Amino acid sequence: MSVGSTGYQLLLALHIVAMVAWMAGIFYLPRLFVYHANSEPGAAQAATFVVMERRLLRAIMTPAMILTWLAGLSLVYFGGWENARWLWVKVLLVLGMSALHSWLAMQQRAFAEGRNRHSSRTYRIVNEIPTVLLILIVLLVVVKPF
Repeated sequence: MSVGSTGYQLLLALHIVAMVAWMAGIFYLPRLFVYHANSEPGAAQAATFVVMERRLLRAIMTPAMILTWLAGLSLVYFGGWENARWLWVKVLLVLGMSALHSWLAMQQRAFAEGRNRHSSRTYRIVNEIPTVLLILIVLLVVVKPF
């Protein structure tokens, strides 16, 4: 199956926009958790964080992650990239980002149910993980080292 160059470019643009939306959320959610972990359980501020975290995850992050994966896999198929070794390393890193997304979703549920067990320091550290993954992913895509 093939898609014209304009179709491929539109698919690539969709992939980039979805990825940017996903990354914005994956950078912001742990930051919300930092502040939420420091708030008093049961306080109005904690309730506000629960709503913000749920909406960010459900309305932005998860749909953007799904769209990133669908557009990315379509680019692999239509672009004939399936034999590129750099791509498979990228896929592993994106799987890591997806695993982080899942862990963040579990933490969001824990906060919503009043059973968070992590300190704000934990979330500050976790907040650095997507930065490292994103740098490696972009380097692989741009440089295509192997």
